[in-house]
Amino acid sequence: MENISSEDLKQAGEAIEPLSRRSALCRLGAGFGLVALSNMVQSSLAQAEATGSGTPGILKDLHFKPRAKRVVFLFMNGGVSHVDTWDPKPMLEKHHGEPVPQGMAPFQNTRPGNLMKSPFKFQKYGQSGMDFSELWPKLGECADDLCMIRSMVSDIPNHEPCLSMMNTGSNVLATRPSIGSWLSYGLGTENANLPSYIVLLPGLPISGGPPLWGNAFLPAVHQGTLIKNEWDDGKPYDYKKLIPNIDNDAVVKGIQKRDVGLLRALNDFHRERLSPADSQLDASIKTMETAYQMQTEAPEVFDISREKPEVREMYGTGSVSLGCLLAARLAEKGVRMVQVWTRKGDPWDAHDDIMSYVRLAKEADQCNSALIKDLKRRGLFEDTLIVGGTEMGRTPNVELRGGNSAVINGRDHNHQGFSIWLAGGGVKGGMTYGATDDLGFKAVDKPVHVHDLHATILYLMGIDHTKLTYRFSGRDFRLTDTAGQVIHDIIA
Repeated sequence: MENISSEDLKQAGEAIEPLSRRSALCRLGAGFGLVALSNMVQSSLAQAEATGSGTPGILKDLHFKPRAKRVVFLFMNGGVSHVDTWDPKPMLEKHHGEPVPQGMAPFQNTRPGNLMKSPFKFQKYGQSGMDFSELWPKLGECADDLCMIRSMVSDIPNHEPCLSMMNTGSNVLATRPSIGSWLSYGLGTENANLPSYIVLLPGLPISGGPPLWGNAFLPAVHQGTLIKNEWDDGKPYDYKKLIPNIDNDAVVKGIQKRDVGLLRALNDFHRERLSPADSQLDASIKTMETAYQMQTEAPEVFDISREKPEVREMYGTGSVSLGCLLAARLAEKGVRMVQVWTRKGDPWDAHDDIMSYVRLAKEADQCNSALIKDLKRRGLFEDTLIVGGTEMGRTPNVELRGGNSAVINGRDHNHQGFSIWLAGGGVKGGMTYGATDDLGFKAVDKPVHVHDLHATILYLMGIDHTKLTYRFSGRDFRLTDTAGQVIHDIIA
């Protein structure tokens, strides 16, 4: 406070008019109110200063002993061709150029082209002898850490329903909460200074859009927090561009903390007057408070210059590499789920030319394997479940666009059989589970529906998928709808 002279006090005293008894009582009452408000602010300041304790979920006790504490979902949006990546088909090579066998016609086009072998050579890796195409040599080095599921199935061969199914458990977009929202709702967060569910995506739009990480009818605080991890290889990395205004030198920390405490007190006072409770208001309050708290934690997490040069070199450069490195750092800080998308649009949607995978896989192969190795280095691999997935597969035949008879080097959508891989978090390493037919059209051995995958992920996190529910519109909803079986055979 500035020094006040005796002359200033004298002039101030002369300016005060005599108070009536009513005015005095009113001002005295206001004084008691200010004392109460001051106490509220002090209490709120104490809450605002609390860090690292996290926010509990609704599950007081887990249903099973958890194998994993967190999930990192590496999402290759667009529909990755399994027969060109992780599911070799010698019979497809043998019958290359022949018509599609009767009864195996794909669903998208009425005039399918002939069978097309993969242009990529396959090789076995690790003691397990797991197959990887030449696109994935570095991930192949981690073969004995992976559980490869080759028999995934979904319901509808279009991007939006398949994306919605894989992310929310429903074919109908924007109607159900995302898997990350369910995990946040059930388990909460381990770090109060960061969101419990973070989505790393270099840019929008993508098919399906924000509902793929939305909360739907769950309390709004559980929706995914989108961070655009765009990084041009030719430019220096600046973490401040990822989260605008995260570091503001013009703000005095002490004054900001006081203002946050006052705002929290006023918000609490307003919330107590509402009936019923407003989840959108709760989410807004929590979001603003998390944004304030992120000023402490986020600069440290997102500033990858703090990593050793050899770690940064292990991941490489570019947006996908940045996403994987940030996923490891966020996992270390207790974020419940991190989802890393490839980029905007449907980059793996190879209708025109399967050779586009050369560039895409080059971006993903190095950093995907680096993530596995880095989590081991940090001591997080055993309790972090990594999912390398996509929304659907692709056909083993050439696609003829628009009924044109001209053959192009692309493949159409295929939801009846595709591959994903899991690592860490309690799954068996060096294991291949399930199979598609000899040509790769359809899962024929141990089919795994997306509901089964979701049930298994929840199980590994200690949750019975039938018991994590939310009552909405007169019924109890869950991530797996009315289906789902845990795949116990892949659990260590």
